[in-house]
Parts: sequence; C-alpha cells; structure tokens
Amino acid sequence: MKTINIDIETYSSVDLAKSGVYRYVEADDFEVMLFAYSVDSGPVQVIDLANCESIPSEIEQAIFNENITKWAFNAQFERICLSKHFKRDLSPVDWRCTMVWSAYLGLPLSLEGAAMVTGADKQKLSEGKDLIRFFSIPCKPTKTNGGRTRNLKEHDPNRWERFKAYNRRDVETEIAIQEKLSKFPMPEAEWNNYFLDQLINDRGIKLDLELVAQAIKCDDLIRGELISRMKEITRLQPYERNY
Repeated sequence: MKTINIDIETYSSVDLAKSGVYRYVEADDFEVMLFAYSVDSGPVQVIDLANCESIPSEIEQAIFNENITKWAFNAQFERICLSKHFKRDLSPVDWRCTMVWSAYLGLPLSLEGAAMVTGADKQKLSEGKDLIRFFSIPCKPTKTNGGRTRNLKEHDPNRWERFKAYNRRDVETEIAIQEKLSKFPMPEAEWNNYFLDQLINDRGIKLDLELVAQAIKCDDLIRGELISRMKEITRLQPYERNY
C-alpha cells in the first residue's frame, strides 16, 4: 500500500461556508457519516459509519502512517474531520490535495469543474448538492417530517443509497483528475508551501479574549457619549443623509 484516496460525507449543525472547517468539527453533533476510500487507485469501498460499519483496521493504521500518502480533493477538510473523528491530530506532511494541484495549474477549484475541464473519465454526480442538503445539514422541523431537525437513512433509505453512490463517485472522480494532472507534476517546493500553509492554519493564533471583551465593553460605554459630542460639533445626524 502506497497511497489512499479518500472522500468523506459529514454532518454538523455549524455552517461550513460561514465558519470554516475548524469550527465546523467542534460542533457537538459533528460526525463522519460515510468514509469512501481507494487503495493504490483500486476499487472504491464505502464505509457506512452512520449505520454501525467500521473503518478496517489496516486502513485506519494507514491513515496514521506518514509513509503512506493520503489524497483528497480539498484534503484539509478530510484531514481535519478525520482528526476529530479519531481524536488524534493528523499531520499534513503525508497528505496531498488535488484541489491545490488543480489551482497550481490554473484549473477550477471545484471537483466538478476540475473534472469537466480535464475531461476526466469519471464525472461528479450532479445530484450531490441535493443529497448534502438532505443529510449533511439540519432540516427545518415541519408537521410533515414530524418536527425532526435532521434527516437520517431511515427517513429515506433509497436516497441514502444514492448518497453512498455519490460518495463513491467522488473518489473515482478525484482519482481520474489525478491521472490527468500526473502529466504536469507540482514541484516539491510547492508541496512544501502547502504543508507550511496547513501547519499555520492548524496552529492558528492566540487571542487575548479578556482584552477583546473589555474593548467591546469600552465601546459600549463610550459610543453614546462620542456620538452626542459629534452631533454637537457637526450638527449632523449619523446614518441620515444631510444634503
């Protein structure tokens, strides 16, 4: 075993687009529902973690083995989510990101777009967004759905099977893109820049939260006084047109 291509499907009540992956995985209800993988570009397997299936021990050990390269499209998402899942920080040094490789070559930064432009043999399934909206984010409670706030396999078994097929196809598509890009390798120096970028993001920056809180408090205390003084000096009304 030299490489593993990975794609996962997850659930969290935190909005990924607004909050980013680090906040996303900190939600109390975060979970990895589906884990699809391919070893050395072989047949794709899908593990239904949400329904009591388990990742094979040899695959789990390979994820922790820095001598085995892990590939994914937007690999940061898979790596951070799996770090949370396994309760163990996964180093970026043995991960490669097909999205970053695509960016280096000036290609679209979406799996669908990169597959289309490169003419990959396996294209992304078009119904993916609808499946993600149904299973991966909270749903609005209604009388029709019995007031539930989350959709599970039991609520639509057929759609869940399509969700698994979608997960499988994403790995197949990522491998197909990788094969197309193999003619235009990214320099090792650029991969090192990627690793550094990931380490910087993993580490983050320290914030003096007490200072932040006190600054907000000072603003609340002084704002009214300053606005009143500004009105007195300028004879203008803020937030209104004065012409």
